[in-house]
Formats: sequence, C-alpha cells, structure tokens
Amino acid sequence: MLKIAYSTIYKYELPEGHRFPMIKYELLPEQLLYEGTVRESNFFHPAPLDESTILWTHDVAYWEKLKALQLSRKEIRAIGFPLSETLVRRGMHIANGTVQCALYAMQYGVALNVAGGTHHSFTDHGEGFCVLNDIAIAANYLLKQGLAKKILVVDLDVHQGNGTAQIFQNNNNVFTFSMHGAKNYPVRKEKSDLDIGLPDKTGDDIYLKTLRETLPTLLDLVEPDVIFYLSGVDVLATDKLGRLSMSLAGCKERDRIVLQICKDNGIPLAVSMGGGYSERIATIVEAHANTFRLAQAVFF
Repeated sequence: MLKIAYSTIYKYELPEGHRFPMIKYELLPEQLLYEGTVRESNFFHPAPLDESTILWTHDVAYWEKLKALQLSRKEIRAIGFPLSETLVRRGMHIANGTVQCALYAMQYGVALNVAGGTHHSFTDHGEGFCVLNDIAIAANYLLKQGLAKKILVVDLDVHQGNGTAQIFQNNNNVFTFSMHGAKNYPVRKEKSDLDIGLPDKTGDDIYLKTLRETLPTLLDLVEPDVIFYLSGVDVLATDKLGRLSMSLAGCKERDRIVLQICKDNGIPLAVSMGGGYSERIATIVEAHANTFRLAQAVFF
C-alpha cells in the first residue's frame, strides 16, 4: 500500500511580502485524490518529531535557539523565511513525516512525503528555506535504531544538498550523492561523497544518460539497505530558480529510473519532494504528481 505523509501545517501561510509556492502542498494531495491515483487511506498525518530524535542530527545550541525563536537576524535571513513557532513546528512535522516514510518504505517498498527535502539545513544552522534536515534526521534515526547499516541519499534537486553533505561528511554509513546545477545556489558547495555538477541549460538527454550511468554503479558500491530520494522538480526548464532545461517528460523519466532501480533491487525507498518554482503552479503540481503516479504504478 502506498503511504504518503501529509499535514495541513505543510501549507504554512507566509506573511505578506514573502511569496513562496506553499500552495502546492495543498493542491498536490487534492490532485492525486481527484484523479484517483490515491485514496484518503493512503495518507497519514505525522505528529511533530520528538526533540531527542532531532538532536541526533542537529546541535543542541542551534535547536535551543530555534525553538526559542532567538536566531539572529543574519541566521533568519539565511533561512529566507520569517521565524515563527509555526515554522519550527512545520519543520518538526515534515521531519517526522520522512522518518515514518522510511519505516513504511521498509514495509511496503516505497513511501513519499508531500513535503521535505530540506537539504540546506546544516547541523548548526538553516538556510535556503530549510530549518531542519528531514532526510538527515530520518537517516540517523534508522542508524540509531539499528534498522539500517548503509544508506544512500540520492539528491536530484537542482541545488546541491550542501547541508546533508556537511552533516554526513564524517559518517561512512551514509553515502551522499548530489546531481545539481553547477553554477546554481549555493555558491559555496560542500563536498558530498559524489557530486555531479551540471552546466546551465542541461536537457533531458544528458541528464538522463548521466543518471542511468551513475545510479547502478552507486548501488554496487554502497550496497544500501535504504535509499532516500530527493525528487525536486526545479530541474524543469520552466523553473525560475533552476537554470537547467528538462521537460516534464524528462523529469518524469528521471523519477521512473530511480523508482524502478529500487523496485528491481528490493531496496526500500523514502521520497521527499524538494523544490519547484515554475511560474505556473499547475506545472509544479503536475511534475510532483508524476512522482506519486509512478510510485503507485511501479511498486503496486
């Protein structure tokens, strides 16, 4: 059964002057239900994550300042959102959604979080719209609980997963792979276990060829017990922040490659949505919906 993490807090309303396509978190579940891809029973609603699990990944000092809403102006500016109790709680719900998706993936093969992919959050600070690093938290949860020994992070958001790379830079149990726009944010890249920086305007052919050549090799090298997949749709040519040139069909094929290789190799797959900033919200929702449609088709 396809399990999907969703909470109404995902669609957090930002104050005037801080526009961001948060509405996709509301429209995506509605679209999937409307078209019959999923039913209400496919959704689960994660509670906020407990503090002890957060502290397996994030520094105590950062967490204490964050929950007390005492970050400096510079730290808040780096995150890009106004700091509020709701924003922090939203991050806690999202992180637990990815933890629970990992557990459901071990049961059903795959599970998806309607939000997540907060890969710009470091151990000691947030940036790039990311407060808590949901994939890193979930990976550490599995390791701490003895549920996995080797984890592969496949980050295909257009922006490098700099926070995830930093968090696991000295952890041999987690292999971080990021394929992203070489000249895109962040300007200062961290060092993942494998980084593939793509030039501006990279289209479907080169992107998909690179992924097809890389992913099977990584499975042989890492032999992961679980894979976390960040499926950002900011790789689209229509994306305002992306700088790559992929089509909707190419983005869908990218997802199919990842989903199919996990299915064929019996590797549990937990998916977080990541970014998407196309001008038309319908384009963003359609691209994200393809990930869910494929998960249903490939695994069930």
